[in-house]
Amino acid sequence: MDARTIDKQRLPSRHVTEGPARAPHRSYLYAMGLSKEEIHQPLVGVASCWNEAAPCNIALMRQAQVVKRGVASAKGTPREFCTITVTDGIAMGHQGMKASLVSRDLIADSVELTMRGHAYDALVGLAGCDKSLPGMMMAMVRLNVPSVFIYGGSILPGNFRGQQVTVQDMFEAVGKHSVGDMSDADLDEIEQVACPSAGSCGAQFTANTMATVAEAIGLALPYSCGAPAPYEIRDRFCYTSGEIVMELLARNIRPRDIVTRRALENAAAVVAATGGSTNGALHLPAIAHEAGIEFDLFDVAEIFKKTPYIADLKPGGRYVAKDMFEAGGIPLLMKTLLDHGYLHGDCMTVTGRTMAENMEKVAWNSHQDVVRPADQPITATGGVVGLKGNLASDGAIVKVAGMKKLTFSGPARCFDSEEACFKSVSERSYKEGEVLVIRYEGPKGGPGMREMLATTAALYGQGMGDKVALITDGRFSGATRGFCVGHVGPEAAVGGPIGLLKDGDIVTIDAVAGTLDVAVDDDEMKRRAAEWRPRETDFTSGAIWKYAQQVGTARKGAVTHPGGAAEKHCYADI
Repeated sequence: MDARTIDKQRLPSRHVTEGPARAPHRSYLYAMGLSKEEIHQPLVGVASCWNEAAPCNIALMRQAQVVKRGVASAKGTPREFCTITVTDGIAMGHQGMKASLVSRDLIADSVELTMRGHAYDALVGLAGCDKSLPGMMMAMVRLNVPSVFIYGGSILPGNFRGQQVTVQDMFEAVGKHSVGDMSDADLDEIEQVACPSAGSCGAQFTANTMATVAEAIGLALPYSCGAPAPYEIRDRFCYTSGEIVMELLARNIRPRDIVTRRALENAAAVVAATGGSTNGALHLPAIAHEAGIEFDLFDVAEIFKKTPYIADLKPGGRYVAKDMFEAGGIPLLMKTLLDHGYLHGDCMTVTGRTMAENMEKVAWNSHQDVVRPADQPITATGGVVGLKGNLASDGAIVKVAGMKKLTFSGPARCFDSEEACFKSVSERSYKEGEVLVIRYEGPKGGPGMREMLATTAALYGQGMGDKVALITDGRFSGATRGFCVGHVGPEAAVGGPIGLLKDGDIVTIDAVAGTLDVAVDDDEMKRRAAEWRPRETDFTSGAIWKYAQQVGTARKGAVTHPGGAAEKHCYADI
């Protein structure tokens, strides 16, 4: 079917634009300058996470205008709207980070409600910062209308005295400054050059990890998620995405035709292959949940275990997203994984072709060393590892990309908030060889499952990144490096073992065997559990309180509603 001859009688927008009873509705559309022809064309939501909070999102409004031109060229009627974002680089290290993960689900909810309320037929979603990427993809799968995802693009790397730097270097500079290894003047100089353009954090932190996921899962056009925000080629991807969504509408190819179990496995593979953010293990189960697919942290970890780590990207490696794009982009990475049996080539994508068909003409670039061939990896298993043990029956996750030491054992030093641990790190009142434990920072306990980059970066800046370990029921930034274990579940707030630890308990982390254990016998843990009492949070009203009442375990993506498996009808079929 040609995109220009789509029958409106099967589309949601017929409830707004067709028939005599909808004359009042059409009058609103005329008021905004639409023609009769435009009113009776398919209505395409163009959802943007634009705001002025951070460079991640600042270019999205301009890119949305290009998407709209693409939609219009294919005889669709674009309707632009915005949703929120919370930018982790700004929220990091204080109470604002409790809003970050909450924002992911609010983004999905707000896109859903806008689409439902106005009966739009298809969706193009633009996102920049960490949680906005999975939030937008969750909305697409939930609504199940033809959809295309667009990443706003990464920031360009900064330059500090001839050295390439990112915001990761800024957080680590704080640690260096705290121990006298960086002067006030140097700190002032580096903060002014670290982030030189629009775009999301430049290395394989959470935003670029989830952007890589968007291509691998099939919701974004090939190459589109690798191009940095300032590059003019982004306009080409945006315009084409507007055209492509109309083709998907004509062919009735929907997100749940694309986001299958096998596509989710492809997505997990690229997280591992790039040494990506541990947050991938939180967001992939949440996207799967929207489709009614069971795919939890342990399923993700199984893929991690058998996927080679091949992309030499920061924070564990040498390069940033711009470098990988110029070396051949995400398709270069995916092609070598596909050729060596690490991806499913039969998965449908937004091009209307399968992954293997998209990769047919991708040639290996031997003049680069950003991505290695999958049969010559940096390490044989993925850059992210799942853990399980008597401290984490619901699982935990650790990024090992770039690490030489994969086991750690030491006495616990327990803190009941990130602030308490950061104070200890700032004052250097911890000891080498300890396992720092930050608890009551999980989805319910935080509430909001904060990231701990301020603390981990300070440790690294002090030169202690490989001399202590850190475990938490909260999260880590994609920029975190060192022996840092997150997503420990069950979380402390629901009586999980991490909340029963005492100072001096010997904790052992083994990223080779995939275990996380404490040397305390079962009887003693049962005695401690009997004495444990829930802690009160000071969030007793508002959005963060509401989130705490609804949110589930990190193992299943910290989701807030029953998901696709519980649906009685799908929006796309109203």
